[in-house]
Amino acid sequence: MKYLAITALVVLVTQSCQKDWLKPKALSFFSPENTLIDEPGFNAAIAAIARNVRDEWYGDGAPIISETIFSEEAVEGTTDKFGPAVNLNVLITPDANLNNVDFNRIGWYWERWYLVVRLANTVTSRLGDVKGIPDANKNAILGKAYFYRAYAYYRLTHEFGDVPCSLKELTDAKLDFQTVKREVILQKMKTDLEFAFANVPWVTSKGDVNRGAVGHLLTKVNLALGLFDDAIASSTAVINNGTFKLMTSRFGADAANSKKNVIWDLHRPVNKFLASNTEVLFSVIDRFGDPSATTTGTTSMRQALPFSSNAAILTPDGKQGMTNTLVEIDHMKNYGRGIGRCRATPYATRYIWDDPKDLRHDTLSGNWMEMENLTYNNQAIKGVSPFYGQRMQLRKADGSLLVSNGDTIRTWFAWPHYKLYVEDQIRYPWQGGNTDWYAFRLAETYLLRAEAYWWKGDAAAATADVNTIRKRAGCDAYAAGTVDIGMILDERARELYYEEPRKTELTRVAYIFAKTGKSYNGKTYSLSSFSTANFFYDRIMSKNDFYAKGIKNIRGDQYTMSPYHVLWPIPRTAILANSLATINQNIGYSGAEKNVAPLDKIPD
Repeated sequence: MKYLAITALVVLVTQSCQKDWLKPKALSFFSPENTLIDEPGFNAAIAAIARNVRDEWYGDGAPIISETIFSEEAVEGTTDKFGPAVNLNVLITPDANLNNVDFNRIGWYWERWYLVVRLANTVTSRLGDVKGIPDANKNAILGKAYFYRAYAYYRLTHEFGDVPCSLKELTDAKLDFQTVKREVILQKMKTDLEFAFANVPWVTSKGDVNRGAVGHLLTKVNLALGLFDDAIASSTAVINNGTFKLMTSRFGADAANSKKNVIWDLHRPVNKFLASNTEVLFSVIDRFGDPSATTTGTTSMRQALPFSSNAAILTPDGKQGMTNTLVEIDHMKNYGRGIGRCRATPYATRYIWDDPKDLRHDTLSGNWMEMENLTYNNQAIKGVSPFYGQRMQLRKADGSLLVSNGDTIRTWFAWPHYKLYVEDQIRYPWQGGNTDWYAFRLAETYLLRAEAYWWKGDAAAATADVNTIRKRAGCDAYAAGTVDIGMILDERARELYYEEPRKTELTRVAYIFAKTGKSYNGKTYSLSSFSTANFFYDRIMSKNDFYAKGIKNIRGDQYTMSPYHVLWPIPRTAILANSLATINQNIGYSGAEKNVAPLDKIPD
């Protein structure tokens, strides 16, 4: 060991005397200096940003779960360990493990959105100096980079509130970031998106940014800024352009299957990238066999389905009813093996479904699955128990539970099969394979416009837009002028479960209530007390039984949430690393006492 140490020292001293050793060298032929020199290089950079956005919906413990369980739609369903985000009051802290597939992915969002910002800034900072790219093409590239940067900052400002903001490529270490007011950042993003809306084409390849996606994001930013007329204008421009239309007729791979319907078609993996699918505004790309595909796929069935193969599920005569092995009744292929990590709440599975004709909640076509639609499939009890192949039931006739460990949180809940079912090319039991995933659909654009109309006081127009989405789902229309913000959020939950970042959108709505002072259910809010009293918390506590009732899982861990969870904690590692200035912590978390006034201007 001494010999190796001496040798290493000699090598270092020798190399340090050579000037060439001090010159920085690119580690890759794909460094910006070698790549961002022509149009194909910049387009490749845009594609690289897109791949970083994609990961929100993919892999074990996908980040979208954290967005969903900080809402009324779901809770963390893991019950076999301490650490998953159940007791939020205890577990969600600035110095907790904030990026772990078994706990939460809050830290992933902080890191990933700033990576997207950094990559976008590299494009915007270098594009102007490159010669030979036609102006129209250059403006389209710039618009796409603006879109991704705005996408990242829109999410950051509704996940974390006031945050640092940088708009230029960083070529040196920077340790003096400062927190900037949320509205200042969003106003800049609005300006950038308006440029993008004028320069990005309406029609591009699937997975690439188009003008419809830009207009959709611009609508969200306009809403966040309280500019409701602008939100109506930007959403209407997308809806009326003619490039994008709701899918209302059968199409694609299963179009000839009379037992299915357009809701099923819309979410089939192969149908998501068809040219005939005019509803998709912005999707992320993940196709089996493509070199850029993820190695895990979505794992959507693993994450968001119940643990139905649990040996604790018993037949009424006390036999183990379920298995995950390859058997005659193959639930692990027909539906997938879930572990209940993203556990849908009664709000999402029962309370919001107000029309028995709703195709999104239809068990007859197989779009929606209740546990009772499954059958006992443990082949070991075939010929032994009369219940083999019979439908599952939760209780005996005497009311006693047929889950031996009592864990109905993880093992017994319903789910949207049409959306979460993704054929698995990678493994068995099926968990959810490779597929494109919707980030923005035109259905959401209608619901965003409905919201803008409601904020404006035009309940009739808001109701008409919501009814457009309900009609496609086979529902009766709401009476004219009856829709309010709660009903719009319910419709979003019916239409966009496991697509939209629900926490982000609820926080955006909470900010609007605080900014406008508009009353909801007789209560008003203000920005000055945003972290202690807000619509986000009140909405969740009125709809999510787990948090509202303090339900405990079989470990005894209690579901808790507080008003300050309207914003996530800034990871303490980020604050400590910024040694030459202050990054503020959100109120309610330790470290907030050191905050300074946020900037009202984005630093140069």
